Amino acid sequence: MNPASTLSVKTTNKTTNHLKKLTLTIAAIVAPLTSWADVKVSLNPENTGETISKYIYGQFAEHLGSGIYSGIWVGEDSPIPNKNGFRNDVIKALQELHVPVIRWPGGCFADEYHWRDGIGPREQRPIRVNTHWGGVEEPNTFGTHEFFELVELLNTEAYVAGNLGTGSPQEMAEWLEYIVSNSNSTVVAERKKNGREEPWEVAFWGVGNESWGCGGNLTPEYYTNLYRHFSTFVKATGAKRPKLVASGSYDDDETWTTPLSKLKINIDGVSHHYYTLPTSDWSKKGAATGFDEKEWILTLERTLKIDSYLATQTGILKKNNPEGNIGLYLDEWGTWYDAEPGTNPGFLYQQNTVRDAIVAAVNLNIFHNYADRLHMANIAQMVNVLQAMILTDNEKMLLTPTYHVFKMYIPFQDATHIPLDIKGQREYSAHKTTVPGFSASAAKTQSGNIVVSLVNLNPNEAEEVSIALEGSKVKTVTGELLTSQKMDAHNTFDKPNNVQPRALTQTDYSISKNGKTLTVKLPAKAVVVLQLNK
Repeated sequence: MNPASTLSVKTTNKTTNHLKKLTLTIAAIVAPLTSWADVKVSLNPENTGETISKYIYGQFAEHLGSGIYSGIWVGEDSPIPNKNGFRNDVIKALQELHVPVIRWPGGCFADEYHWRDGIGPREQRPIRVNTHWGGVEEPNTFGTHEFFELVELLNTEAYVAGNLGTGSPQEMAEWLEYIVSNSNSTVVAERKKNGREEPWEVAFWGVGNESWGCGGNLTPEYYTNLYRHFSTFVKATGAKRPKLVASGSYDDDETWTTPLSKLKINIDGVSHHYYTLPTSDWSKKGAATGFDEKEWILTLERTLKIDSYLATQTGILKKNNPEGNIGLYLDEWGTWYDAEPGTNPGFLYQQNTVRDAIVAAVNLNIFHNYADRLHMANIAQMVNVLQAMILTDNEKMLLTPTYHVFKMYIPFQDATHIPLDIKGQREYSAHKTTVPGFSASAAKTQSGNIVVSLVNLNPNEAEEVSIALEGSKVKTVTGELLTSQKMDAHNTFDKPNNVQPRALTQTDYSISKNGKTLTVKLPAKAVVVLQLNK
């Protein structure tokens, strides 16, 4: 409908009053419609909030499928190019991603993992069965020493998940001692004998995983008591104690966060897990590719639930822990589809499309809004599992659309959040489901530049977004745009660059003469991250 259009009506004296009412009605309809043409975003660069922790961009690597073996670790004798057993291509790609922290060894695997199985000469390490993920043999050739070598290769930090399910306080305490102590104890002597003279650093330590399910099917009250017991002995004598994270709840469950947030000692965080399923049916989750618009919008509707879940969980923390020392650790999140046909369903291998890129960007934008109490988030998982950054097939490797989004968002790491005033955004509706059609976030980087992310959730219609800066001017703009023609566009080993970002050009945006407003053309199903340089 064109607001400039005229309506010609032949009138009589009797119809004059009716025509006036009709004109007012048309105006009332047209006015809001015309505002839909533009999304108006206002921000004040000086009105900053909390620091967006770099740990919100954390990764997760579990002994699951090819997430470790063949995905990251191939062994020193592999024909695949490697350094000390680590794939050269994967390491290079992860280095470029600026990974801030890696959670390992699980996941459900963590509560059956006994750390001594993974130390000493590799040929002498015991072979176990990975009962959680496919019932395959676990060779233990990737253990503590290999993990911390990975940490050093990526210049990242370690988040170790300790075994509460089948382990003991002594086993957990000795593992930490093996890692961080520089004493003359027998445990430390064992580490030195195995080739590591100096201790490593571990920043975060999880006490169990999903104790409500695969970690033991415990009750919140019983786990809280077990946590008090285990955490008492997780010490770092002579070294800095890692931050201790309790196994929390999932989805909208509040029963774990409440008792754990009331603990007064030996706790720095409570974990939370949320996965996005298109169907909400764990027996038939939906396909990673070949989906229709109904599954597109249902996926977005379900991923947006994380906003209310984070509000609930952080609200409990603020109520019971006003001191603020206990944070929320969303240490598992992402999309979860049916496994790719022909693959072991226990390996959780799935393709990754532009839909996943939109999901990642929308979630990251939401996470920024909870920067005061969301201390970490770890997408599941880093390589070859669920919403992965990287997929491999023997010597081949590809970067997923999700990888590209994480790389585009690097400037947000440790930047200062800027609240946004958004007006005029339209909703996106399809198949009796309605979601916001637009998502955005902004922050001030440590260099003083402004970084802004814009996401169009609508797969069919483009959007024009104006960004008004209060008390500041835009001089230059740099950035990238990621989009595609198809909803399920993805990269393959034959076409690894089918979906990738491109640099913004001057045809993508315009700057007003006074330099205070930037207008961006946002294509359908697109992610844009731009920096407004001073």
